Amino acid sequence: MPCGERAAITVADVLRDQVAGLRTTHEQAKAAAHILACRTGRLGGHVAVCDRCGYTHFAYHSCRDRHCPTCGSLDQALWAEAQLQHLLPVSYFHLVFTVPASLRSFFARNGRALALRYPLRRLRDDPGDDGAEGTTSRRACRPPHLDPETDLPPTPSLPGHRRGTGPRRLRPSRSYLLPRRVLQIVFRAKLLEKLEALLRDRKADVGRHSGHELLRDARRLDWNIDIRRPLLGAEHVVRYFARYTRRIAISDRRLVRDDGHRVTFRWRDRADGNRQKLVSLEGSLFAQRFLQHVLPPRFVRIRRYGLLSNRIREGLLARCRELLDPDRPLMLAPPGETRAASCRRIFDVDLERCPKCRDGTLVVRARWRATRLPIDLVVATLIPRGS
Repeated sequence: MPCGERAAITVADVLRDQVAGLRTTHEQAKAAAHILACRTGRLGGHVAVCDRCGYTHFAYHSCRDRHCPTCGSLDQALWAEAQLQHLLPVSYFHLVFTVPASLRSFFARNGRALALRYPLRRLRDDPGDDGAEGTTSRRACRPPHLDPETDLPPTPSLPGHRRGTGPRRLRPSRSYLLPRRVLQIVFRAKLLEKLEALLRDRKADVGRHSGHELLRDARRLDWNIDIRRPLLGAEHVVRYFARYTRRIAISDRRLVRDDGHRVTFRWRDRADGNRQKLVSLEGSLFAQRFLQHVLPPRFVRIRRYGLLSNRIREGLLARCRELLDPDRPLMLAPPGETRAASCRRIFDVDLERCPKCRDGTLVVRARWRATRLPIDLVVATLIPRGS
């Protein structure tokens, strides 16, 4: 949602009615407190006056929490712009690894311990890739799957195996990266091996389910892996990745109705030609499923490997550009650009323009700080006693 706009019904409205009756963790309660305080006087703000018509405009500060559905539009766009400068003049592939629903209990309960850094690193032998971890279902607002998407450029050679001859090298073309079936088998084996190790070390909690039975069920299935060239180019994939940097589960614009008891929102049914439909949930269930997507502290959703690794990226990318296309200009944002200027350039929304006369400029006359109420006290009011 562009800067300055607000939906008629927001997730904050639902949480305000329902979160007090839920059992939440500290991280969930903290995220809920930030969302409830976002763009209210609790976080401070400023008063601006139009220099032409005298209109007085009150602006409240946002929470900047990465889980907030209201914040993050500008940060997503700026992050995408920063990543575009890393693209090289080569063909890119988009890989999607989908984990079966039978493993849902592992990923819903174990958080950071089940980050997919291990299997992704063992599977790759490429110049560079970005991995993003997603946990959302568009219908039920719950985490039924985990999709680490990886954007890979074609490489001079990629690893392969041939029975009885040892490792060999596969050379991809512009329309072909590597054998889908081989990658499917290797990914399944590596991930199940990691989950079995967590069960053996008693680091995985699957609730009332039997972890070994869940692994056996997953081993019988053919895991869905998608390998394709992005039709709209690598730039489109970068902007797709940007959605993972901020916000979780559902956006405010998908909410249709909230009567205090049930919440109705839109979703697309992929099994029915991607048609848009409506689904209704009890407000408490909606809020609980939304908060299930709150990430552990310092959990990184997007990871870089190969020549895109932070320690070696700058020098190696410069060398690649020198060899491939030294005259290709980089897509960089103007230096020293303010957030207001970025919002005007990206969304064509001028936050400094008077919303009444549309001709004058808003001049800040006064500011006030956030409330002295500690966030820990707000969190404590949202966590039931004994939890």
